Amino acid sequence: MSRPITLFTGQWADLTLEDVAKKASDWGFDGLELACWGDHFEVDKALEDDSYVRGRRDLLAKYGLKCFAISNHLVGQCVCDNIDNRHKSVLPSRLWGDGDPEGVRRRCAEEVKNTARAAKLLGVDTVNGFTGSSVWGMFYFFPPTGQADVQKGYEDFAARWLPILDVYKAEGVRYALEVHPTEIAYDIYTAKRALEAVGNHASFGFNFDPSHFIHQFINPVFFLDEFPDRIFHVHVKDSRLQLNGRNSILSSHLDFGDPRRGWDFVSPGHGDVKWDPIIRTLNRIGYQGPLSIEWEDSGMDREWGAPEALAMVRKQDFTASTQAFDAAFAAKG
Repeated sequence: MSRPITLFTGQWADLTLEDVAKKASDWGFDGLELACWGDHFEVDKALEDDSYVRGRRDLLAKYGLKCFAISNHLVGQCVCDNIDNRHKSVLPSRLWGDGDPEGVRRRCAEEVKNTARAAKLLGVDTVNGFTGSSVWGMFYFFPPTGQADVQKGYEDFAARWLPILDVYKAEGVRYALEVHPTEIAYDIYTAKRALEAVGNHASFGFNFDPSHFIHQFINPVFFLDEFPDRIFHVHVKDSRLQLNGRNSILSSHLDFGDPRRGWDFVSPGHGDVKWDPIIRTLNRIGYQGPLSIEWEDSGMDREWGAPEALAMVRKQDFTASTQAFDAAFAAKG
């Protein structure tokens, strides 16, 4: 299949972009999905200085790499979240400011708008990210929680994100929410509700990442079937269930990498994601965008795991057949 395979740089932001680009090129990746943190793609610099964007493009070209999407998950998370001190660790000081929650949310909303403008300058039409959610903690309905309480969260999401999405529409850029626990959409039903909340806005869709469905016992193929026209981008990431009768899917307040957890992320091909039916479904719905490896595995060296994951994806990403397998039976001699 001709789908490009890229490496998401978010988990490599401790390295310079040039260091990551050289590694990815040597391993054989087709491109990079640039994270808007570290020095990989800085939105404020992109809008302040034309030479910055040219420099990013030139650096990618130097290593024979392309960019199909940029990602601003960390800032997007803060648009709708109930802000607390944890968010300070994922934001630059210019967005955190004095930490007043509403001020943080408003500054982050403006930054997400600016991300669309920066993406357009870079020549990219997709921004991946999170939305945050003011109602994520209400997933277990006690103390008694009514639908009116939950609906307020979706109304808050719409009020904050519709002005952002209108900027994306004006810039010709799409926002792809990575459906994920802690977001306004974390499964099929909440994804439908989020779409409805923003009136099925044409600039709002999804970054499909099957790893976030596995430990929720959701079949990732069903998500693709439900939203074939809203799959704007695809992450290749894997997770593995480790339920043993003592732990749960709620992770027991244990860190990633702790073997006592009920589930954990692992390198693609080492978990419970079944890639064959996903590739078949992507072929069927006509998705031709990148397959972007988001590499996360606390038990494996990333410089061993990333190229191994690339080889796995190249092997799995087969081309759809153009005819039925038994068509040859009708051929006349």
